Amino acid sequence: MENNLQIFMESGLLDRYILGTTTPNENLEVESYIAEFPEVKVEYERLQDNLEILAKANSVEAPKYILNAVMKEITEDAPVIRMHSSPTHKRTPWFSIAASIAAFVFGSTAFMLYEQNMSLHHENQVVVEEIFDLRSDIEDNNQRLENVMLQFMKLNNPETEKYVLRGNSRAKDLKTVAYINAVDKTSMIDVVSLPKLPENQTYQIWAELQDRMVNLGILDESERKLKTIPYMEDALGLSITIEQNVGSKINKAHAENSVAEITLKNN
Repeated sequence: MENNLQIFMESGLLDRYILGTTTPNENLEVESYIAEFPEVKVEYERLQDNLEILAKANSVEAPKYILNAVMKEITEDAPVIRMHSSPTHKRTPWFSIAASIAAFVFGSTAFMLYEQNMSLHHENQVVVEEIFDLRSDIEDNNQRLENVMLQFMKLNNPETEKYVLRGNSRAKDLKTVAYINAVDKTSMIDVVSLPKLPENQTYQIWAELQDRMVNLGILDESERKLKTIPYMEDALGLSITIEQNVGSKINKAHAENSVAEITLKNN
């Protein structure tokens, strides 16, 4: 590389570049050396300074009679002839080329980084949504687990009485289990099995009081889980009947519709 630099410095190419007599290819070569080698840049600046000094030293003041003749021509009505200067082709300085390349590289890099940033933003958003869904699932599971634990504690409470209701001949496969705690005043029922009924009929559970029957809700085979039912103070027994489906609980039980019943222990 040092040998190439020495050959270039001794070739006179830099001098011709200063005088503007180099070809376009030679211009590129000179500008690349100026950009790459500090010593070439220093020599280039020195030659420019020398050229400017030389131009000033060799400048000749125009004779006064020439100035007078020019002024005379201007003041006379002689037609003015417009001189069209021939276009000059300026060399593109090496730093302009470098700046253009740098701007292009910068723009391309900025666009690429923008695309990557948008992609990462989208991925982060997806991850955040997945974390949010996972957290929601965890909270739901924790809530269900807490409910199960509460139910488990109620079932295992020594004060909780367990009653099994089995179906009669009209509903042989019916089986439900009631859990009643007179101390906490809570009642739960577990639907184990319910024979299928026509669509216009439903199973309903009742609490038998001294003077009346109170509807505690509708039993549905699709709800085969432990669920809470209203606690009735001083209830004498529980019964399950088959009633016509009217879309809600009915207020009066019919003895002939009973398919399961039990007597509760005295509280």
